[in-house]
Amino acid sequence: MPDKGKIYITEFDLKRLKELIKVAEEFGDKRVVRYLEELDEELDRAEAMKPQEIPDDVITMNSTFRLRDVDTDQETVYTLVFPGDADSARGKISILAPIGTAVLGYKIGDMIEWEVPAGRKRFKVEQIVYQPEAAGDYHR
Repeated sequence: MPDKGKIYITEFDLKRLKELIKVAEEFGDKRVVRYLEELDEELDRAEAMKPQEIPDDVITMNSTFRLRDVDTDQETVYTLVFPGDADSARGKISILAPIGTAVLGYKIGDMIEWEVPAGRKRFKVEQIVYQPEAAGDYHR
C-alpha cells in the first residue's frame, strides 16, 4: 500500500475516538480488534486541530460526503458516525467499519484505498455535503 499522508481531525473527535478504542478493547467484541488497531493507526498519523480551524473540505465525524468508486464510476453518499449511530440502510457508516476508518480525515480530491474480501477498493472524495464544523456545530 502506498505511503499514507497526513490526515486531519478535530481535537474533540480525536479524544472521543481514543476513548472509544480504549473502551472497545477492554469490553468489546474481540472480532473488531483489527478494526480498532487500524483506527488507532490512522489517529496516530492525524493532525489534531481545534474544530474552528479544521478545513471545510475534510471528512470529520458526522460529516456527509460523496465518494466515487474509481473502478465503476458509481457515486455513493455516506455519513461517518460513531458505532451506536450506524445504519447502513440510511448511508450512516460506523467509524469502526473499514470504509469508515479509511475516510476519516481525508479531503475533497483525495484517493482512498482499502482492502475488502473481494480485493482492493479505490474511491475518490468528490464532495463534502455537510461538515459539522463548517456549519458551526463544534460538539456534535
